[in-house]
Amino acid sequence: MRELLDLYASDYSAAEQKLSGLEDDQSSIHYPTVFLYIGDEAGHAIEPMIQSNELKWDNNAGVIYFHVSSSEANAASGSAGYKASSYHGANRNRSVPKVTRVALTDVVDGKTDNRTKRKDIGTAFHKEGRHLADLNRALRQVSDTIADYGRLYASFDRLHLAVITRVDDPLNVLVPEISLLAQSIFLQLFKSVQMDLYALINEREQSETFGLASAAGISFLRELDGMQRPDYSFSARLQVTGDGLSIPVTHKASPLFDLVYVLSDRNERGITTLNGMQDNYEIICNILLLKNRRRKETQVQSSDISYNNSSFKNSLMTESGRQGFVSAGLSKVKRPNHSIALTVLYHFFKQIKERLEIADLQGSKEKLSFFGLDAAAMDTRMLDLMPSEDSLIDMSGLLTNNIRYDQLRRMSLREAEEALFGDGCTIFFRKHFTSSAEVNLGYVKASDELRATVNRNMKDQPLFSFFQVAKWTDEKNEADSVMTAVRARMRDLVREIDIAQDELGRIREQRVDDLKFQRLPFMDKQNVRSFIRAFFDAVYRLEWQLLRLETELALYRKFAAELERLHEKYRIRVEQMALLEETLNAAAQHSIRSADDYIGQNIFEYYERVTAAVMKDIEEKRGASIFFEERFLGNMTELLQQGDSAFLERLMEICRKYILTAEPFAQTFEEELLLRANVSVAYSNRKALSRDELFNRLYRTLEEHAVVHIRLLDYTHEHRYEEKYLFGDRESEFIRYALGVDESSRIYKLGCVHEKRSSGVEKLNIMGGFHLEDLMYYRNGKVYYETYLQNGYEFHTLEPALLPDLR
Repeated sequence: MRELLDLYASDYSAAEQKLSGLEDDQSSIHYPTVFLYIGDEAGHAIEPMIQSNELKWDNNAGVIYFHVSSSEANAASGSAGYKASSYHGANRNRSVPKVTRVALTDVVDGKTDNRTKRKDIGTAFHKEGRHLADLNRALRQVSDTIADYGRLYASFDRLHLAVITRVDDPLNVLVPEISLLAQSIFLQLFKSVQMDLYALINEREQSETFGLASAAGISFLRELDGMQRPDYSFSARLQVTGDGLSIPVTHKASPLFDLVYVLSDRNERGITTLNGMQDNYEIICNILLLKNRRRKETQVQSSDISYNNSSFKNSLMTESGRQGFVSAGLSKVKRPNHSIALTVLYHFFKQIKERLEIADLQGSKEKLSFFGLDAAAMDTRMLDLMPSEDSLIDMSGLLTNNIRYDQLRRMSLREAEEALFGDGCTIFFRKHFTSSAEVNLGYVKASDELRATVNRNMKDQPLFSFFQVAKWTDEKNEADSVMTAVRARMRDLVREIDIAQDELGRIREQRVDDLKFQRLPFMDKQNVRSFIRAFFDAVYRLEWQLLRLETELALYRKFAAELERLHEKYRIRVEQMALLEETLNAAAQHSIRSADDYIGQNIFEYYERVTAAVMKDIEEKRGASIFFEERFLGNMTELLQQGDSAFLERLMEICRKYILTAEPFAQTFEEELLLRANVSVAYSNRKALSRDELFNRLYRTLEEHAVVHIRLLDYTHEHRYEEKYLFGDRESEFIRYALGVDESSRIYKLGCVHEKRSSGVEKLNIMGGFHLEDLMYYRNGKVYYETYLQNGYEFHTLEPALLPDLR
């Protein structure tokens, strides 16, 4: 059920984002972009980055993702099971995969000795030949594919190459070779290639290999420090022709990468980020958008502060020419669609439950009628069960013994019956009346009748459901239970039967002479016949009435037993609803508590009111019982019998179609947040949160959550330089407010990436100027690195003299 709820909320959230994207106008990237993932661990970034770019970049179809892994298996698992989509370029007859993968099997196979694994991979790369041919072939194919996508970009002069690797992945020993090979091949198509490196540090999941992983990470960062020196140069025969001839690739003295971004799963405060590496993947996408965004004509002419890569890069440079590393942090403020979906589902469920619980019938007669157990219905049943009272006349045809009236007159009626008929009357009555009633009673299917009557009435009166059936059949609920009325009628019948039996016994002991009927002198046979008629009328009419009472009591007992079973059946549904309410409530509350990236106040209270108002509006337009009609919830009992999932799916479908699409859910995030902030405050209350107060709180929240994803030894290190960018609608009230806050005292550059959107705003903080020795990760890992080197571990293919000094 948890998966079903999460899928529902996620689908709504994704649909809202896509809807906002359609309305909001997605951004476009200016130059072609290639993401180059080196190492198995880096492969985990592919799927989330594709999803992020598809959501935000309208020309994302032209973005290429290139993964270099250790084997085919790791290439597949590294992308977390992502199924590569296919997009068509200029050549419509050819389907081009979004992800290209090359596995360096020959290079990594057999390299299992952790003491020299990283070095062995680097050495094998330069000895083996097939993998270089594969890399060349794949990169040239990528180059051709990019050419097919030329129409998607504003300019084809430059290519942005983003190299992504984990610092502790052994394959990053090949970062210079693979990066320069890719750059050299792309330079055959583009005038320039801007190459950045994104080094990912995973500090959290190293419980078993923390020492070796840290040492491997430091070895790469040490090499990286050398790659970024102003005098760094490199030359190797990396390009391979179709005939197997090798061509040298040379990098002249300059830093290898334009900028190096270092991103950890711990932020500047030392706190583990909420979503770990997932946050870093989204940061990378935002940085690429910031650096490579196509500006529209109206924006080009505006005076907005925009990102300038050259200016930013120069701000990181020391007097000695040493270039600093960069890190970043990202925060988002948006409508908490996931929490809203679950909260609205809960309140919709609760409103439905309350409508069902509150429905009632005032009198016991009406409730008995609901079950088909009212007096009129029971009388109708009795007509079918009992032989007609008029059939008693047939008893006058019974044969009698030849006996004079004078002999009868002093007898009791019991004795007179015996004298005249023997046991003939008893046998006749039992056969034609008692047995017939018993047989007819046996044909009565109380459970079927009761179920059919209840189902019909619940269908005709949708507000009466299993809640009422369970309540009205509960013997403990004396005030409202039909069982009280049924039991009372049964007690009355028992008393009436006792009275009738006593009366019958008294009459049978009565003397014949005391019975009232016409006697004629000297008419003995006529007097006997008159007595017989009076006898049947006095005794067997009372026997018939007694039989009717006993039959009715038996009938009530059958229905009473079925009412008990019916109560158990519907009590289970009531308990099922109670458990569902707890589950939905818990899911909504958990989602609200997890909405860390948003001011999540009053979500529960606000959407309780909104949901109630939307439902009331629908009922006023379509009828009070609209939600219980067949096209909405229909027969809830049957739904619940199918299981919680079937019932929840119907609830979710109604929420998606009729509740979440209502006007109150179409507000901008600013309007929604302000309404939510003041949901519990009266309009005249001066404590109501003003728009400026809300915007200030929103601005502080964005800043607090955009802390950079790296921990440094000193927050205010010497060369620290910061720039901050808002991603949102430049014309919105909040963005205008945010750009004006602390404008005169601001010590950092604050700009805006204009994206017409109403769903939220993002803030990207980029900070640079720190060096290898400023990293807490470096200080902590350096001890392990030196210890492993002292114990015979070899991490580098470079000669020790060519490595930068440990700082």
